[in-house]
Amino acid sequence: MPLVGLALIGLTIASYLALYQVRVIPGVWEPFFGDGSRRVLNSSLARSLPIPDAALGSLGYLVDATSGVLGGEQRWRTMPWVVFLFGFVAGSMGIASIGLLILQPVAFNAWCSLCLCSAFVSLGIVGPAMQEVLASLQHLRRSRGGGHSVWRAFWGIRTDGWEL
Repeated sequence: MPLVGLALIGLTIASYLALYQVRVIPGVWEPFFGDGSRRVLNSSLARSLPIPDAALGSLGYLVDATSGVLGGEQRWRTMPWVVFLFGFVAGSMGIASIGLLILQPVAFNAWCSLCLCSAFVSLGIVGPAMQEVLASLQHLRRSRGGGHSVWRAFWGIRTDGWEL
C-alpha cells in the first residue's frame, strides 16, 4: 500500500503539471527555480509527443496505483501478470525520470521543482516494484521446475493438485 500512496502522490503532481501544459490552469507553482518550471514544461521535448509528457506520466502513475491494489499481498504468486505490468510501467517511468533529471539542466538550463518531485516519486517506486518482479520470476521458475505450466502460473490459473 505505501507504493500505491506514492503512485497517487505522483498522479496528483503529474496531473497538475499536465493541466498547466494543456492550458487549463494559467501558471504552475515554482517555489525554488524562478521560471524554470515554465521553461521545462513548455520545452519542445515536453511537447514532442502527441500528448503532453506530464499527461503520459499521469497515465503511468494511474496504472501503477491500479495495478498496485490488484491481487493483494500474494499477487507475486497469484497474479504474476499484474506484477509484470506494474514492474514494466514502474521501470519505464524510472528510466524516463532519470532522463528528465539529466535533461533539465543540460538541455533546458532550468529546473522544475514539481518535475523533480515526480521523478523522485517514480524512483521510489522502482526498487520495491523490481523486488516483486523478482519474486514472481522465482515463483515461475519454481513452477517450471515442479513440472507445472509456466503459462498457467503466469496467468494465476490453478493446475490440478497445485495450489497457487
